[in-house]
Amino acid sequence: MAPALRRITAIVPLHLEVLAGWNGLDRPVRWVAVSELEDPTPFLEGGELVLTTGMRLSAGDAEPYVSRLVARGVAGLGFGVGLSHDAVPPAFAEAAEAAGLPLVEVPRDTPFIAIGKAVSDLLAGEQYEEISRAFAAQGRLTRAALQREGPVAVVDRLAREIGGWALLLDPAGALRHAAGTTGRRAAGLHAGTDDKRGVAGDWARETARSLEPEIARLRSAPSLSSLALSTPDEHVVVQPLGRRGFFAVGSPRPFSPIAYTIVNAAGSLLTLALEQGREQRSAAAQVRSAVLRLLLAGEVRAAAETLAALGMRLPEEPVTVLACDTPDPEALTEALTGAAPGAVPGALTGAVPGPRGAFAGVGTFTAPWEGLLVVLAPDAGADELVALAAQHGRVGVSAPGVEIARSEGRVDGRMEGREPPAAGAAGSVTRNASRPDLDTGLDRGYEHDLDRAVDQARRALVSASPVARFSELAGRGLLSLLDPAAAASFAAAILAPLREYGSRADLVESLRAYLASNGHWDAAAQRLGVHRHTLRYRMKRVSELLGRDLDDPAVRAELWIAVCL
Repeated sequence: MAPALRRITAIVPLHLEVLAGWNGLDRPVRWVAVSELEDPTPFLEGGELVLTTGMRLSAGDAEPYVSRLVARGVAGLGFGVGLSHDAVPPAFAEAAEAAGLPLVEVPRDTPFIAIGKAVSDLLAGEQYEEISRAFAAQGRLTRAALQREGPVAVVDRLAREIGGWALLLDPAGALRHAAGTTGRRAAGLHAGTDDKRGVAGDWARETARSLEPEIARLRSAPSLSSLALSTPDEHVVVQPLGRRGFFAVGSPRPFSPIAYTIVNAAGSLLTLALEQGREQRSAAAQVRSAVLRLLLAGEVRAAAETLAALGMRLPEEPVTVLACDTPDPEALTEALTGAAPGAVPGALTGAVPGPRGAFAGVGTFTAPWEGLLVVLAPDAGADELVALAAQHGRVGVSAPGVEIARSEGRVDGRMEGREPPAAGAAGSVTRNASRPDLDTGLDRGYEHDLDRAVDQARRALVSASPVARFSELAGRGLLSLLDPAAAASFAAAILAPLREYGSRADLVESLRAYLASNGHWDAAAQRLGVHRHTLRYRMKRVSELLGRDLDDPAVRAELWIAVCL
């Protein structure tokens, strides 16, 4: 930051005396300009201390001269005496006082170059101090990045360094973590924590949503390294973090070059911290998948022992199973479990100690599974977890009340104390011979509650809804499970030959009546108001145009869906 004029006038060897404009002495002086022109403003940028001996100036020039300097935004006027003028003309002091421009008398014994050197030294000292502060800030950010929850610690530290707020966002722009001071309100904005989900938390989420256009611009234009936004009350910088997400910082003051340096350093550290954890997160995901495989095989004791060796545990029973179709399983895992971005130990089970995540206390278990993220959510917090998961993609939900422990005791295809059912009998198991490791209960019987629940959650994803509960599918009707756009395209394609047929007969309406009457000619003909032989002819034409056998139940089912859309 440039030195204030008050600091320059206080330098004793310069012997400067302030004659007017005392209220403006806190203005920063960015340079010293010496000029004897009647109008030096074309050669000024603003923020200068202008020095003159008044060689070409008279008392009548005072007001227009001072007005031009004020309009240009100079920091102050230094009037040298003892050469052209024995003293500063009173008209200049009056004009400066009226305009609020600091006016300083420079004695004959003080060379203008001495003032220039003094200001230059102060500027160099200020720059050195700013650079030192920047290096110190980078050191503090680096130490924060080395902590267990590196990215979160960096965001917290960055908010303090800039005296504002900072947000960490996932690749979709959703809020992962926030910290800092927002306007006149100070808050530890730990996104999602139970004790911080009031006004401040709402503000952080709303701020993240307001930045969606900027996130979209950065995503669509990879050449953009950052975006800066400014309003009278706030200044914001948004930067990408490679493929791992984005971060945004805001301050009530404009960002100085040093502040930009600190922000850029934080961005580099965040990118590095998030990228370095990729292999560890991948290994953690493999461990969770292995644990889920054990659970689905009925080996609950082995799964629990595996987690116990890592200092983790299974979620409390009973649970509800979620099957989540999301483009970013890692971000969803962090959101569901409260794990810090990039943190590995807590990511193994999602049971993170402390109040960092809103659902850390419920012991949620997540595991990647055949392109989905399977979640075992304790029933007590299942509804909240379902709502949160829906923000990241589609969610299939099993029936509640699943007892994981009931899977225990299965040995070589049988439960303790029970004989396995005969081959082909109801409830018997049909294994996938080609992929036994991926067998999860689809198209077969069930060995235990968890096996059935995973199957239910996955089957619920057939619905086009963001959230589909298996227990509600039967009452919703088949058509409600179809994606509207895909179903409309299917109907248009399958019925196109009938709509393009040149006859005046409405073959689509005739087909609808025929199918609605379950193929009964008389009932369908009566509904249409035509003779049954006419309807027979139309259905023959329909069969020929479509190339399908209308007596085939599967064909009738497809056509019925098409005509109902």
